[in-house]
Amino acid sequence: MSDDPLEQRLADILRAAPSLMQVMEIARDLALRDWMIFSGAIYQKAVNHLTGHAPDYGLKDYDLGYFDAGDTSYAAEDQVIRRAAAAFPPPLDHLVEVRNQARVHLWFEDRFGEPYAPLSDSAEALTRFTTTMFAVGARLDPDGELRIFAPFGLEDLFALRLRPNPIRATQGFARTAEAALARWPELTIVEGA
Repeated sequence: MSDDPLEQRLADILRAAPSLMQVMEIARDLALRDWMIFSGAIYQKAVNHLTGHAPDYGLKDYDLGYFDAGDTSYAAEDQVIRRAAAAFPPPLDHLVEVRNQARVHLWFEDRFGEPYAPLSDSAEALTRFTTTMFAVGARLDPDGELRIFAPFGLEDLFALRLRPNPIRATQGFARTAEAALARWPELTIVEGA
């Protein structure tokens, strides 16, 4: 258990979201290398809690990242995607999006028009997110401990403050901020890092 009160607070919020905890339990049982659930599946639970929305309000999907540098082929990733889809019951089987973080650099620039250096593990992916508030992930350990990953801390998340990533400027911050503000008008947008 973390000594950080914000990590503990987030863990409590996440544990109170039944669908997320079901995803976490199944993901844990898949035993993927260096896996975590991140992005909207995590930060949205906290934002929804803080703004009085239901836990799944605005949820598009559950991002399940893992890191396997041993085989970065699409075929290998597709096998994991299919294995995961078979493990999750409906409707989760269509909501869990599985991606090998070891191969993101192979397709990111073509899809988003920005260079993306190879990652060394799943947690490093969080340092590349558009905004500090979204750069949070969690993993359910075999002993039931919920580990939180937040390279920029959790202060912005709990302050409902959306600010650009201070170490990686991206083209998408304005678009990201606009979409987030449309769902949660309570957010404060901070343009400068």
